[in-house]
Formats: sequence, C-alpha cells, structure tokens
Amino acid sequence: MDADLRAQHRLAVEQAGEFVRRVQPGHLARPTPCGDWTLADLLAHMVGQHFGFGAAARHGDAPVEAYAPRPFDLAVWDESVADLLAAFAAADPAGQAVLREIAPAALPMAFVFSAQLLDTVVHTWDVAQSLGEPYEPSAELAETVAAIARAVPDDARRTRPNAAFAPALASTGSAWERTLAQLGRQP
Repeated sequence: MDADLRAQHRLAVEQAGEFVRRVQPGHLARPTPCGDWTLADLLAHMVGQHFGFGAAARHGDAPVEAYAPRPFDLAVWDESVADLLAAFAAADPAGQAVLREIAPAALPMAFVFSAQLLDTVVHTWDVAQSLGEPYEPSAELAETVAAIARAVPDDARRTRPNAAFAPALASTGSAWERTLAQLGRQP
C-alpha cells in the first residue's frame, strides 16, 4: 500500500504541476476556496509544505519553520517538488516521521504519505477553482483521497485561523464533491 500511496502521490503532484504551470502573474491575486488566501498565498503554502514534508520524510523530523510558506515562482515550485518526491522515494515505508504541524509525536510513514497526498489533491482542486477550471482526480485517486478525508477529525480545530480544513459541509453530489464537502470545501 505504501508504494501505491507514493505512486498516487507522484501522480497527484504531476497533476498539480499541470495547473500550476498555467498560473500567470495576473492570476496570483485571485481568491481561492482556502479562506482568505489568494492564489499566491496558496501556492506559497504548497511550496512550504513540499519542503517541510520532504525534510520530515528525509530526517524523521523537521522544525515548524521548514513548512513555512515560500514566495511562489515556477523555479521554486519545481525545486520543492523535486525535493519532496526524492525524499518520499528514499523514505523507509516502515519508518516514522514527526509532522510538527500535525502532532509532536512520530507518525507512521504511511500517514505522512497520506497527509501529503490529501493536501496535494485538495489544493490542486483549489488552484483549478482559482483559475476557473475544472479538476476531478481519477476514480482511483478520488477513492484513496476520500478514505483519507474520512479520517480527518471534524472538530473545533477546523474553526481556528489558518486551519487546514473548514468544518464539513453537507453534500449530495458525486463522490469527489462529497469528499470536498467533508473537508469544508463548497464544490
């Protein structure tokens, strides 16, 4: 399963890159489905997450500062993607890593892969929405992300400023739309 998660994650990052490469300077001030974030804020967050998760996978831990947003441009995007994918490829699937933004204790590497996969797929949808374009992952990827999303607690943490996800919303749409709603996105 871990190898499959990494393969799905690689595919998700490649799909994210397809949308990111369409971003023009005039798009960066556009709003996103991520609270008050502009597209520039979202992309800076994604780059920071790539570096943070990569450092945690590579070293078993990374300080909170490793996840800090970094100003977006395509060169830094490409660097962050290469760093993250290399770290995940080299990571011991039986290992553990501390994700300081999530918990102070070591988590199984499968959790690390899952958390980053969820973040990537949902934020790809956010980027696409900001660009006015549709995005729906493949059925297999959507099913994997739906299972991960169901495990995300829908509690008071979602109401905090800069929370990863907003409180869950009701949805009777497609499986993908229900997953987005589970994470507080309005499909």
